[in-house]
Amino acid sequence: MFDRYHPNNWPISYEGLIHTLVALGGAVTVAFLIHWVIFKLLRKLTSSSNSQMDDVVVAKVRKPVRWAMIAFAISIAAENDALVGNGWDVFASFITPAVIGWVAFALVKGLAAGYERQLEIEGEEVGNRGHRTRIAILSRTARVAIVIIAVSLIMLNIPGVRDIGTTMLASAGLAALAVGAAAQPALKSLIAGLQMALTQPLRIGDLVKVDGQAGRVEEIRMSFVTVRTWDERVMVVPTSRFLDQSFENWSRVSEKLTGPVMLHLDPIAEVEPIREEFERFVKGHDLWDGRNLALLMTEAYPESIELRLSMSADTIGDLWTLRCAVREHMLAWLKENQPGALIRHRLEVEAAKQRAMGG
Repeated sequence: MFDRYHPNNWPISYEGLIHTLVALGGAVTVAFLIHWVIFKLLRKLTSSSNSQMDDVVVAKVRKPVRWAMIAFAISIAAENDALVGNGWDVFASFITPAVIGWVAFALVKGLAAGYERQLEIEGEEVGNRGHRTRIAILSRTARVAIVIIAVSLIMLNIPGVRDIGTTMLASAGLAALAVGAAAQPALKSLIAGLQMALTQPLRIGDLVKVDGQAGRVEEIRMSFVTVRTWDERVMVVPTSRFLDQSFENWSRVSEKLTGPVMLHLDPIAEVEPIREEFERFVKGHDLWDGRNLALLMTEAYPESIELRLSMSADTIGDLWTLRCAVREHMLAWLKENQPGALIRHRLEVEAAKQRAMGG
């Protein structure tokens, strides 16, 4: 009677199984050793350099390169062992594009992270914002492209997928129209994101004003931009909004700005003493950068006048603080030195009484 569980009746002999295990184990062990030696040397080289980019890149690609070397070692073992070769031939067409895509994905991510780390060390300068924005957008685009290509190569190795594609060639025109119509928003966002990276109307870290709200740009993606306002709210604005409509970028070239403080006073106010006190206070303030300082009467009405007190500072935050300090100081000074300059609603009681008595 045939006993399929008896060792003598197995299609694989013990010797063949041991040879296969030794071949696989030896290949994987050699791959681990080579990987360990290579990255040990790479870490020594990167630790001796002044740049931070190579450290980040090596750390990011370490794991995917390890698996890529293991897959390569198994491929070599498959050439020398029929059992390994039979099993590896089935999975190699799926594993190879996945591992290569993983390595490429990690490499792009590591380069982007390393470059951003280097920019952080150099300091938050206005010129670095353009580099950070370009890196963020282009690295995301490259990673999406790598994922799409890797998945496509894997799926092309599935016979059913190829058969479906061949069957649908006859209706390729209609399918292309349908896919194009469905993907129009995604393609528009992709084009808008690439245009944002090249033209850079705004960058990560810029202070912008959109829809009446001012805030810092925190993140720029293909489809949207996040802007954090002063009260820590996050505005999510479509990327195409910054390309199709106007907005204010307060730090496009530099953080240096000039800002006003508006005072509405009674027409009897003496402007020259107010100007002298304003200039004295601002010139003695630590936040003034010495560029712009002026007091002008911008409007004159029968019941009031408008004074514009303009000043400048090195950063937008400093300018905001300086404007608040000037506003508080000038109102306190006016209450003490020119109380009549502050606008009040008056009732001419005496004139009203005379008119009543005369009537």
